[in-house]
Amino acid sequence: MVQRIGGFRRKTRFKLQKHPRTKGKISLRRFLQVFKSGDSVVLHAEPAYQKGMYHPRFNGLAGKVLSRCGNCYKVAIKDKNKPKTLIVHPIHLRGSA
Repeated sequence: MVQRIGGFRRKTRFKLQKHPRTKGKISLRRFLQVFKSGDSVVLHAEPAYQKGMYHPRFNGLAGKVLSRCGNCYKVAIKDKNKPKTLIVHPIHLRGSA
């Protein structure tokens, strides 16, 4: 059989790159932010923290919080026209108005 080429972070050299000013310690405020079900959020990956990270193809998409799932949140997004549910850690989420 042919080996599988590439992993989770393949071809993400620039997508998962941090701006030099934001490098360093991760803010606790991002860890502890709280969302309610129905809140709209934007998926914005924190490359220094891999737990609870969604697939990089969804980076920058907006979605709605469905519920809490342990420390993470279930977020409903649309991939083209197909609805999908992602389980995402709050450090990878940003609230949107």
